[in-house]
Amino acid sequence: MEARSERCVTIKTTIFLSLFFAFASTMASRAAELAPVSMANGIKIGEVSSTSAIVWTRLTKNPERNLEGKQFEKERRFKRYQNLPDMEGSVPGVSGEVRVTWWPAKQVLQKQATEWQRVEGKRDFTRQFLITDLLPGEHYRLLVEGRPEVSESVTASCKIDGSFVTAPAADTAASVRFTVVSCQDYPRRDSPLGHKIYPVMQKQKADFFVHTGDIEYFDKPSPYADTLELARFKWNRIFSLPYQRSFHNTTGSYFMKDDHDLLKNDCWPGQTYGKLTFEQGLALFREQVPMGEKTYRTIRWGKDLQVWLVEGRDFRNSNTMPDGPEKTLWGEAQKQWFFDTVKKSDATFRILISPTPIVGPDRKNKNDNHANAGFACEGDVLRSFIGKQKNMFIICGDRHWQYVSEDPETGAREYSCGSTSDQHASGFREEDRSPMHHYLKVKKGGFLAVAIEPNADGAQAILTHHGVDGTVFNQETLIAE
Repeated sequence: MEARSERCVTIKTTIFLSLFFAFASTMASRAAELAPVSMANGIKIGEVSSTSAIVWTRLTKNPERNLEGKQFEKERRFKRYQNLPDMEGSVPGVSGEVRVTWWPAKQVLQKQATEWQRVEGKRDFTRQFLITDLLPGEHYRLLVEGRPEVSESVTASCKIDGSFVTAPAADTAASVRFTVVSCQDYPRRDSPLGHKIYPVMQKQKADFFVHTGDIEYFDKPSPYADTLELARFKWNRIFSLPYQRSFHNTTGSYFMKDDHDLLKNDCWPGQTYGKLTFEQGLALFREQVPMGEKTYRTIRWGKDLQVWLVEGRDFRNSNTMPDGPEKTLWGEAQKQWFFDTVKKSDATFRILISPTPIVGPDRKNKNDNHANAGFACEGDVLRSFIGKQKNMFIICGDRHWQYVSEDPETGAREYSCGSTSDQHASGFREEDRSPMHHYLKVKKGGFLAVAIEPNADGAQAILTHHGVDGTVFNQETLIAE
């Protein structure tokens, strides 16, 4: 009888303990859900037109990146880090919900808001919102909010105020200012807070911004990003820097990719980098920046400006393929789209922005762009077409030096924006200056600023090469024909 009683007590105790631990586990999970969420990566406002924009955000566990974490081993390639959240610069994501509210800056009563939307780990806790029915040439304010995913009664635990301007209508003559950069790397930044060019550009109050690619470098150390996890780590780390974050909270942007922020140096479809595939790199780019249907597109900014942003990785043949009329870097569909839309455009100035050079000159040991022998046939076709257009020129990224050059055969003109820091500036020599060069600066980083100004005779374009502190290195004014 006593043994049976003891067994009953034991069973009851076991049941009680099981229920207790289950309850404790549920409460712990509930507490984790209720923990405040943050937005250490800020927001990105992209693909701005006269009537729409895309707002990107990401929920994070902490309000700032890990400032006290372990340093990466600089020289060891492909090291496997067991716990990335413990590393310096890490920005762990977290599940939750986000929403966006927007309104014309001077008409706060016209607020509109999206529904709360869930963010999940399968997309690195990011979410993009397309907002439409905007007014052309208008200054808009944004409020982006995040909360734990629990119930409608939970209020936002993080908020970011943002702003941007929409493009003027195509028939409106308006001043337009924008900046262009290329090639940025976390270890080669010139301040603990980020790259110095960002607060300088922010003070210039540009209408929009273009990053031509190499936003990060997967195939450079600290760490080498040869897995999806490490590649996401590098994206999140660089956009948690205060300078970058502040800039993108208040500036509409267009993002382009090149090789290092897709996979590895001079890459093409079908290649891999460690465990990271080309297809993963393509998906990751769309995940980490605001992006519409296609990565090549054209944008109209008022009567006097139309910009073409082209895609240089998705459709190319291999660099090792012998050159000829069939070899392509852009792909036939994109190339025909470019020719057709340029011919139809009635904008005063037409600007092609390319992630890689088309005119050059480039280094003789390179074979990855239209300025190289490997893609000379297609390059000749593009330079010939562009050279015949009135008031059309090229802005390119990828090269780590600033220049202005003109093709002696076609007259096609190209402006290289250079790298984002002095530490990143290299790859060419001042003594290699050629008759093609109107301007050349090798050992200084910075950015290119473009101003389109209507006047009584039509319009003019003012192109200014700046140093990282805003110093003017070179300035040209082009009067529209």
